[in-house]
Amino acid sequence: MTHVEDELNSQPECWTRAAAEAARHTTALPAAGERVAVVGCGTSYFMAQSAAALREGAGQGETDAFAASEFPRGRAYDRVVALTRSGTTTEVLELLADLKGRTRTVALTADPETPVMAAADDVVVLDFADERSVVQTRFATTALTLLRAHLGLHTDAVVADARTALSAALPEGLVDRTQFTFLGRGWTVGLANEAGLKMREASLSWTEAYPAMEYRHGPISISTAGTATWMFGEAPEGLAEQVRDTGAMWVPGELDPLAELVRAQRLAVAVAAARGLDPDRPRHLTRSVILAP
Repeated sequence: MTHVEDELNSQPECWTRAAAEAARHTTALPAAGERVAVVGCGTSYFMAQSAAALREGAGQGETDAFAASEFPRGRAYDRVVALTRSGTTTEVLELLADLKGRTRTVALTADPETPVMAAADDVVVLDFADERSVVQTRFATTALTLLRAHLGLHTDAVVADARTALSAALPEGLVDRTQFTFLGRGWTVGLANEAGLKMREASLSWTEAYPAMEYRHGPISISTAGTATWMFGEAPEGLAEQVRDTGAMWVPGELDPLAELVRAQRLAVAVAAARGLDPDRPRHLTRSVILAP
């Protein structure tokens, strides 16, 4: 078993622990009514998108998401939440340094022996969800679970769905597709983006991701018999039929959307295996992007 397989299989246990520990971190995490930005790079950026949409949708306050390198320095926030598995990512550390003394910051990280511990005002360490693999799985979903639990949006049913996602067979013929499109709505747009990234990283697949209502506005034109279009959450009315009419495979989101992401992670590993690729050694990637001065 690869590192990424071992780590993605441990997600139900990681989510359970994160949810149980959420109350310990109440003072570090955003309070209701605060204006908040959530930032990250790569996978962490997509988790930031989901976290921001969840928080604002829950009526907790205006919440934005940015790639750390694109944070608008002129905007005022009550708190900035940085997601960084390694705690060493250059763009995140530079942003936290710039905000020091001006805006309260909190970092969610997996490694307590990294520079982010001193860079942020508050730190939440999820070391039990750390990973050996380059390709992120359990840290990202565990961090998002902690934030869902903080918002009161996590339930035991989410963990049960994750176990189903790990045990149930993938749809027949899905691994053989040549192009994969992931769709989301609201907080699941970030999950769709992350599913596409997992497929690119682990299996070098041609993947795209869109807000579901945008799919009709051009992207559906690439759909053929070799395409799989996967919905995270409830689909817009009529979209499944339109996708099937192109000859593409429609994959409905039948589980909690975060559990659907676990299924997509499994697909990435399965496609990698079918193509003779090692998902623990993704092309051109390292565990953390550290830029030279």
